Amino acid sequence: MSKPALIGSAPDSWGVWYADDPVQVPWKRFLDEVAGAGYTRIELGPYGYLPTDPSRLRDELDQRGLTVTAGTIFEHLHRQDSWESTWAGVSAVAELTAAMGAKHIVVIPDFWRDPATGAVLEPAELTPQEWPAYARQIDRLAKAIRDDYGLQIQFHPHADSHVDTHDRVERFLAETDPELVTLCLDTGHISYCEGDNLKLIQDYPERIGYVHLKQVDPQVMTKVRAEGIGFGEAVKLGAMCEPPRGIPPMPPILDALAALEHVELFAIVEQDLYPCEPDVPAPIATRTLEYLQSCGPLR
Repeated sequence: MSKPALIGSAPDSWGVWYADDPVQVPWKRFLDEVAGAGYTRIELGPYGYLPTDPSRLRDELDQRGLTVTAGTIFEHLHRQDSWESTWAGVSAVAELTAAMGAKHIVVIPDFWRDPATGAVLEPAELTPQEWPAYARQIDRLAKAIRDDYGLQIQFHPHADSHVDTHDRVERFLAETDPELVTLCLDTGHISYCEGDNLKLIQDYPERIGYVHLKQVDPQVMTKVRAEGIGFGEAVKLGAMCEPPRGIPPMPPILDALAALEHVELFAIVEQDLYPCEPDVPAPIATRTLEYLQSCGPLR
């Protein structure tokens, strides 16, 4: 019997990329609107956007019937001598995530291209020598987070990072320890990079531990690829769009996810909208939840 995915949302769907940015929706409005849209689960978003005092945050969430599914961190462990600087950003996020009763940390690789300016910061590909060294550091990170905080990392392949295309995701899975590292499958980012979400689910079912549900607009992506536009600018152009207006199609993905019996799977609606007008996110979030619930086994 299929297991329904546990649906939620995230500050990203309200245009939130930073802990403090005057163009973003204030955090109380986000909490009010995400609950009003019908969601009962959220991610923390960038550390410091929501209150970081566990008691205060728990009170705010309880007032709105919300629980936390995961925190988020960035890593740059492909670079030499990067362990200490990466780990320095882990502890506060992990402590708050664990205090909220969540079990997951979404780990996003750093970008080779600046998301704000599009400037190329470093080579877009890892060398054959860098791949195994990077994988060992990711395994080390996963073990340390599990041992110190009781959390499972969910590695998030991301556009304009070194783990973005289908082939690179497969290389990453081959190099990392399946006992330690599972994927946050972001359907939008996989499609953004012309990967095959269904094939990843079918070929690596035991490595899917968490999901971000989103779509990309094929017409915008044609322009993005033709002109070599960076991810941040692509988002401003509307690369990530409201379902069912884009790809990948959601019903077959939700069916494939429901067949994964090994995990209690969180499926987080996460539509990149930065920056956006403050009245834009809530209606989209409401329609998206209604649409996804009409497609398949979600609760």
